[in-house]
Amino acid sequence: MTDDKIDGATLDGVAATCLWTLRNRAEESMHPGSAFHDPLAERLCRRIEYDYDRFGKPSQTHPLRALTLDLAIRAYLDRHPAATVVALGEGLQTTYWRLGRPDIDWLSVDLPPVIDLRTRLLPPEPRMTAIPASALDRTWMDIPDPARGVFISGEGLFMYLERDQVMSLIAECAARFPGGRLFFDSIPTWFRNRTLKGYRMSARYTAPPMPFGLSVSEAARLPAQIPGVATAEELQPPPGRKAWGSRTLRKIAALPGPRDLRPSITLLTFAARQGQ
Repeated sequence: MTDDKIDGATLDGVAATCLWTLRNRAEESMHPGSAFHDPLAERLCRRIEYDYDRFGKPSQTHPLRALTLDLAIRAYLDRHPAATVVALGEGLQTTYWRLGRPDIDWLSVDLPPVIDLRTRLLPPEPRMTAIPASALDRTWMDIPDPARGVFISGEGLFMYLERDQVMSLIAECAARFPGGRLFFDSIPTWFRNRTLKGYRMSARYTAPPMPFGLSVSEAARLPAQIPGVATAEELQPPPGRKAWGSRTLRKIAALPGPRDLRPSITLLTFAARQGQ
């Protein structure tokens, strides 16, 4: 990995959103008093030549989501230390390095232009395998050993897929990886509808359409709808700074009405085979 500048404008559409989340993680990591530390994201953000201001003001949404994923992976690895982590639509996430676990097998699955950028920017790791393909291309499923445990991350991915694609992918993951877990985040229906009409994040940037939305209540019903899904747990991000750390706002957001109007994070556990 060199320190040469790289042009981020080669990414567009959904692929370019990885620059949005990278900027937010880097900004939060540099903020005094933040509980989120991602020095590698800071370095990547500086190396990529891009007009980050087009994404509007930085938000704590993505760094807090990243912290939630870190905690979920660590908890699974504590019980399944030989497990494989599969990061679907990984973009420029730096989860592997934040975990500090070079002993785990890691699959990074994303579109070829994004994998190319990851390869040019991130340090090579002997236990990390890059797969230049869509998350919907099931070939990646042949690599992990289900008997050792599999943790799948769909961080920042499912909202860009169609509903039948998401449900089919979850069902096949449950069938192929009994005892595994799947982490994903969702947007509410009202926000999904807004993106379908053209959601302008700034005067110079319109977010890609996000056709899939899922509320907290809808996610809780997935075990009854998809064979092999044993449980669906809503994960609460750690408190952030200022309003993001308000106990009052967190209590309000957990009430039956408001909770279905906000973004959410879900952790699915797949049923284990008998004797597993």
